[in-house]
Amino acid sequence: MIQRCDGYDVGSIGCAVPSLTHVWNLPPPAFSTAFVWSSVGVLVGALAAGPIGDRVGRKPLLLASVAIFGIASLLSAVAPSLAILSLWRFFTGLGIGGAFSGTVALTGDYTPQRLRATLIMVQFTGAPLGGFVGGLAVSALLAHFGWQVIFVIGGVFPLALVPVMALWLPESPRFLARRPNLSTRQQALLARRDITPARTDSHSVDIAAGNPVKMLFGRGYALQTMLLWVIYFCSLLNLFLFVYWLPEVLRLTGMAPSQAVFASSIIPLGGMSAVPYLGLLIDRFGPERALALHYAAGIMFIALIALVALPYFALLAVIFLAGTTIIGSQTGANGACGAPYPARMRTTGIGWAIGIGRVGSIASPILGSYLRRAACRRHRSSLSACFFAFVAATATALLVLRGRPATRLAQQSAPAPSR
Repeated sequence: MIQRCDGYDVGSIGCAVPSLTHVWNLPPPAFSTAFVWSSVGVLVGALAAGPIGDRVGRKPLLLASVAIFGIASLLSAVAPSLAILSLWRFFTGLGIGGAFSGTVALTGDYTPQRLRATLIMVQFTGAPLGGFVGGLAVSALLAHFGWQVIFVIGGVFPLALVPVMALWLPESPRFLARRPNLSTRQQALLARRDITPARTDSHSVDIAAGNPVKMLFGRGYALQTMLLWVIYFCSLLNLFLFVYWLPEVLRLTGMAPSQAVFASSIIPLGGMSAVPYLGLLIDRFGPERALALHYAAGIMFIALIALVALPYFALLAVIFLAGTTIIGSQTGANGACGAPYPARMRTTGIGWAIGIGRVGSIASPILGSYLRRAACRRHRSSLSACFFAFVAATATALLVLRGRPATRLAQQSAPAPSR
């Protein structure tokens, strides 16, 4: 549910732009300010979430994050100007960035090592599902209400979820084990994980004792961390470059605008189709094999779109496969990033990777706009996406260089029940 609320609120500003251009008498490009500040908020939230989640706990992080983006969304509904709306979108992104990191870390804490990437990927399907279902609801409600209803929905549901989370969302077992006076339900949860409060002084409870950000570059994790940052930066830059500019590229091929929008809408469906198999392949063969090949396959499909004049239905099939490899690979990266770090630094590892990736997502519209202003031929924008897919594939393959020592450190540092 948290991911569904995240997915809706990420795209809510896009749903509001067509109405706000008329209400505020502004051209659509003016709203790029709100888009950018939303991405900056996600970046800051993801970077800050890591140390908070690894030192204070996953549950407090998630409660605060969901409350922040719920309140900010409600305030967006009463924004009187674009500047104020951009401010509230920053805080919306701040909460979303924290929630993304916290949900992945908590999912990783409750899943065995052999299925961790798969279940994290399944959890991430909540975001596109929330965006899709929320979009259907908004399209129906806008016929009867103003643009404000978009942000009201984005605020009411997360805030209604906060008390439910406070009562029933479990904390990470490792943080529970440090608490005195546990309830019967909490004691039973720890017993199922073979963790008892009596063992909290031992190394079996994997809690960050130092600076979690510094830990990302210590004890054999430095190479893994840097490669993951390269993967996330190139993957999200590539994803947003492709998603933002594909409708325009298709229009330049001679498609009607309605056809171009419909064809582009197939991309998220392709991304969700990768979840059933890619997570299992990552858990079975490792990201350096499965995910690297998946990124590499994306190069072929992007190149087909850019260079080959395909019949309409063949083009739809290739766009679907491009979405499978581009968006699916990013979802796979989320699972791969959540799996190799031990619990004491998992939120930090995920949060900083997402934050670095958001720098790529901010750069993508700038790069795409430059390519268009430079009067590049239509295929150049798509082929630049091929380059970033190649870099992501190469960096993923190089994860093999992290070697066995880093893997053993991650496994030895984690308590036995988490494997």
